[in-house]
Amino acid sequence: MFLILLALTIWVNAHGQSNLENVLSSVEKNNPSLAADRQYWEAKKLEYKTGLTLPNPTVQGQYLFGSPAAAGDQTDFFAVQPFDFPTTYKKRRELAAVQGAVSTSAIAAHRQEVLQEAKMVCLEMVWRNKLAVQHERRKLALEKLRGNFQTRLDKGDGNILDLNKTRLQLLEISQLRSENAVELQKLQTHLTELNGGEALVFRDTIYPPLPEIAALEQVEKEYEAADPLRQTLEQEKRIAEKQLELSKAWRLPKFEAGYHYQGILGQRFNGVHAGVSLPIWEQKHRKEAQQAQVLFADLQLKSHLNEHFFEIKELYDRQAMLKQSLDEYQLAISSVSNTALLDKALQLGEITVIEYFLEVSFYQNALLHFLKTEREYQAAVAELMRYRL
Repeated sequence: MFLILLALTIWVNAHGQSNLENVLSSVEKNNPSLAADRQYWEAKKLEYKTGLTLPNPTVQGQYLFGSPAAAGDQTDFFAVQPFDFPTTYKKRRELAAVQGAVSTSAIAAHRQEVLQEAKMVCLEMVWRNKLAVQHERRKLALEKLRGNFQTRLDKGDGNILDLNKTRLQLLEISQLRSENAVELQKLQTHLTELNGGEALVFRDTIYPPLPEIAALEQVEKEYEAADPLRQTLEQEKRIAEKQLELSKAWRLPKFEAGYHYQGILGQRFNGVHAGVSLPIWEQKHRKEAQQAQVLFADLQLKSHLNEHFFEIKELYDRQAMLKQSLDEYQLAISSVSNTALLDKALQLGEITVIEYFLEVSFYQNALLHFLKTEREYQAAVAELMRYRL
């Protein structure tokens, strides 16, 4: 049985096993959602740059017929260029630059979200692959036991009830193997979806190495420093502040200048056209609205920092608790792994088949809880360390 399991492990490692780093690299390259997000922000940056130049010039012309005829006809022609107060353009360029900078943190946030999802899928697959190995090991042991009972029964020294109990155990483990295979296929399909439809096989049975976890204060500091959502909220606050500065600039007058031609009764007049727009009513309450927006952005950032701290603390405490439980399970599993002794006791008739299966079930349940705790611990650490993606 050991040789068969060893051969199975070697086959798994030799046929398409991918480590987590390769999977995440492939997902980052092929994920269509990330590609669409990058294209979206490229379009938004171009949109932010739109309107930073002067408004379109206006060209007007008119020809008026005079009445009576002696009054003559009149020709007018205007070419006018409107423009805002000069300092306004500087404020608008600064605002566009800050708006465009949001794309960096927004893209990073979406990238982190997609890669974290792919990582959690892979961790779930490691757990399922571990289960598959355990199920295969249990199936081989039961098949061997069934063969022994069948041989003894054929020799007239066996018990059909013992054989039937073994068959029921085999039926149960076969059902568990089938259910696990279905869940693995679902995870594999989801991983392929995240990879843009390109097949990506992941058969790892070992979790990736865990990073050393520092004290809570250090983890929280590093998390916040790399948190793209916090960076986005800070950028939105800067945008609100720049919009407030721009709203003050909108209170300045607008101008227009151009050329004016007029012809009437054989006379021609050429000159300069100039105009000014007084900001009396149009921009009313714009400054107050932007001040409220700055306050909102500031409160939103503070709310995020407060919620994020307790979220990180909860994750930190959870992984510490799970680590303690995992160590306890590991110690217990190593001390009660007596399957070989049970097999020998059953062969010598020291225990009944019912006692054998009962003892084995205790060990199998403990092992299952160990594997579940290991999966939960890996997931908790992955969530706590997501800022490193």
